[in-house]
Amino acid sequence: MEILRKYTNTVGLILVIAGLIALRIWTYKKYLGLSLIGVGLVALIVYFALNLSELKQSFRRKSFIYSSNLFLMIALVLGIVVIINIFLARHHYRFDFTEAKLHSLSDKSVQVLKNLNKEVMIRCFFREGNFNRSKMEDLLHIYAYHSGKIKYEFIDPDKNPGLVKRYEVSEDGTSIFECGDKESRITTTSEEDITNAIIKVTRERKKVIYFLEGHGEASIEDSEAGGYSQLKSELEKLGYEVKKLTLALADNFPKDLSLLVIPGPRKDLLPNELETIRNYLKRGGRVFFMIDPQSAPGLKPFLQEFGIQLEDDLVVDTVSRLLGGDYFMPVVSEYEYHPITRNFRYATFFPYARSVNVAEEKPEGVVVEALAKTSPNSWSERQLNQREVTFNQGQDVRGPINLAVVATISPPKENQSNKETANQPNQEENKKENKNQEKSSPEEKASTEKTQEETKQPEGRLAVFGDSDFVTNRYYNLSGNGNFFLNTVNWLTEEEDLISIQPKTQNPRTINMTPTQGRLLFFVSIIILPLLVLTIGLSIWLRRRTL
Repeated sequence: MEILRKYTNTVGLILVIAGLIALRIWTYKKYLGLSLIGVGLVALIVYFALNLSELKQSFRRKSFIYSSNLFLMIALVLGIVVIINIFLARHHYRFDFTEAKLHSLSDKSVQVLKNLNKEVMIRCFFREGNFNRSKMEDLLHIYAYHSGKIKYEFIDPDKNPGLVKRYEVSEDGTSIFECGDKESRITTTSEEDITNAIIKVTRERKKVIYFLEGHGEASIEDSEAGGYSQLKSELEKLGYEVKKLTLALADNFPKDLSLLVIPGPRKDLLPNELETIRNYLKRGGRVFFMIDPQSAPGLKPFLQEFGIQLEDDLVVDTVSRLLGGDYFMPVVSEYEYHPITRNFRYATFFPYARSVNVAEEKPEGVVVEALAKTSPNSWSERQLNQREVTFNQGQDVRGPINLAVVATISPPKENQSNKETANQPNQEENKKENKNQEKSSPEEKASTEKTQEETKQPEGRLAVFGDSDFVTNRYYNLSGNGNFFLNTVNWLTEEEDLISIQPKTQNPRTINMTPTQGRLLFFVSIIILPLLVLTIGLSIWLRRRTL
């Protein structure tokens, strides 16, 4: 009986703990764990019944009061920790302390996710043994953190043959993006491909970019070093449709044209072609000129009409020599403030470029802004016939030199005044219509305002760069060249949420040590320091025993 009184509590606690462990390990045998917990609770009740009088006396002791205070403080601290964890689980924030932000999404991806107004469902078909599955899970977890519109699930193709047949999945690691009736597929786990797939399925319509040809321009189909095949591929990844256009004697552009790119014409455009482009810009069109030095002289007076001064020069930069290039590849590392260059912190290189400036006299309704300037060590070489390129005071222009400008063209006021004149005879009718609109419902007013916005003529946008080689296949991946071009295209087509920065790269961090340094580090960190801590601990323990 005495043994039962002393050890029943210990036996009860052991049985309860064993029952909890059994429930965790053998989930399919719950009766075993519940039985152990039940027997343990009965043993604890028996212990309290047999030792009730002694327990009452112990409750009155100071040691019990001190112990109960200690347990109460522990319980309060644990309670606070639990509450904080529950709050952080519902309202959490991610921190990325890596230098290159390797565990965060790029600004481009975050911007796309913030602008999402439709739900995107992502179905990832990955086998359990696929080593890319964990990487995809981590990435999609971050995407879902930035936007509640992102939903995803992982499907094992071996266990779900019905879904595999329904979605016609033929490759392990396929991810299917769905939004409404649109679908996009990828077989990679890169952030760029995931973001581009989201863009494709959420975009209302595919915008078409035409590249002009017939004047010596490089081809978007050319995969050689001087072609634009990689540029075309990158534009298609962003959801654009890229086509070729021979303007020739046409008076109008195709109806699906969103942007016209003129990539380095060697010969002048025909007068009727320039007239067609002029009318297109004034009607709210979007055009991107890339003009090399000593080519297409007829474009100089044409661009002057829009407040852009195209110089007959060659930009020379001594800084590019230090970076491994020659003097005729100016480097741009500082940019003027503009939506195109926002959060853009990468150098761009322009091989064999001319300067493009903001004209002193700009026509009414046109706003011209400089984008990119070279370093102060550069200059605008105006003497192009001399054999040796040197800076000549009074003839050449010292840097910084503008290499890229953009312009916005407001709709002509003539159209607005013509509309007002045409509407004067009907002012009385308009007043009556306005009175009727005031009495109309909010839905009718909203519909009327939407119709007015659609009929309002948009502003034209124009970009002029003094070089066309910087985005050829040879130089597209050189630093920020490709991204700078894509940012400009996205601004011209009013796809600002796609304006991006250069992808993050991880800098290798290695330490090179001699064999002696390696052995010294091993003995200090593995042997000496642990022994020192052990010695100090033993000395303190022995000293306390002697007190």
